[in-house]
Amino acid sequence: MKLDLSGRFHRFFSNLGPGLITGAADDDPSGISTYSIAGAMFGTQMLWTALMSFPLMSAVQVMCGRLGLVTGLGLAGSIRAFYPQWMAWVACLLLILANVVNIAADLGGMADVTEMLIGVSSPWLVVGYAALILALLLWTSYRNIAKVFKWLTLALLSYIAAAFLAKPNWSEVLVATFTPRIEWSAAYWSMLVGILGTTISPYLFFWQAAQEVEEDVAKGRVTLEERRGATLLELRELRSDVVSGMFFSVLIMYFILLTASATLNAQGVTTIATAKQAAEALRPLAGDGAYLLFSVGLIGAGMLGVPVLAGSCAYAISEAAGWAGSLDAKPRRAVGFYSVMAVALAMGLGLDFVGLDAVKMLFWAAVWNGLLAPPLLVMVVLLTSRQDVMGEHRNGWVLKGMGWLCVGLMVFASAVMLVTSL
Repeated sequence: MKLDLSGRFHRFFSNLGPGLITGAADDDPSGISTYSIAGAMFGTQMLWTALMSFPLMSAVQVMCGRLGLVTGLGLAGSIRAFYPQWMAWVACLLLILANVVNIAADLGGMADVTEMLIGVSSPWLVVGYAALILALLLWTSYRNIAKVFKWLTLALLSYIAAAFLAKPNWSEVLVATFTPRIEWSAAYWSMLVGILGTTISPYLFFWQAAQEVEEDVAKGRVTLEERRGATLLELRELRSDVVSGMFFSVLIMYFILLTASATLNAQGVTTIATAKQAAEALRPLAGDGAYLLFSVGLIGAGMLGVPVLAGSCAYAISEAAGWAGSLDAKPRRAVGFYSVMAVALAMGLGLDFVGLDAVKMLFWAAVWNGLLAPPLLVMVVLLTSRQDVMGEHRNGWVLKGMGWLCVGLMVFASAVMLVTSL
């Protein structure tokens, strides 16, 4: 039975669908740092956000996946097809603003933890990671990258064991998980916007829709006419794939929050300024190896997340401009597509040399995502609710309601953050 379960898990994880890959990429270095900072600063007070995020992020990603599956177009392509073209370019601009900051933060975070381990100066490592990712994308495919680095992200599951070994007050944990504790301070609302921004990120909207189109193309549905429409079975499989991916993502989120709370916050460490401090949360499990375990997980997450960030920029620009482009295409057949990825990486790389602190940049990248997500989310809800776009598969009242609830919550949190900051 154990061998059978192990084999099933291996097959399940080895054949990640778009939803599961999206969930794995969602826990990028920016997310890991944001959750660690939240747990250290507020203890168990933010645990409820995991329970809140799961249905919202699942609903959003299901809508994005259904859009790609039913229309045969990515998100930017759908906006271009059903709205004035300038709206597609506005969407692309919002995405690029969010992604370039996120790429810079993730590359900086990866370099920071590597410097912690081997002592090489992080500026050299930032350049090295950017060059490595671009080379892998040019010479192989994202699917091949994911096959290797998704296993490194499993190191993040160690937070589950570390949380139990830290022996938190489980009655307090249970209450905090199901009972929101609101604090009217700039720090609290900035953290809430950051958590929402890293769980419900703009780049994931574009990525999910584009990957559903890629799946169709891989099945031989090359033309738009062949890709249009979806069966009920395909929609059920999509929902299962997305919900599984989001559950994996929020599970990691919850236990990073809990572990940081039970270790760092419990010891009076309420601010995280370095990667070493963030890694200390894993000491109950790994002892002196905490730095290594944290670094392996964060680097693996970055190697999954940065290509998704750059790739979603390329999908969006290519769709808005009407170019052909795919991560499975050879660079010579998709010059514009790969050029956008290279430029996005270069712009992110440039931000890393401004001199910003890596840990702070990782957190503020999440906040920036939270501020820019609502207008893009409005487009997603409107598109997937239209009869002429989705036909019989347009949003029902549950999906539509969850979408507008998500928009309202993110706008409200951003507004309160700005008011309390001022």
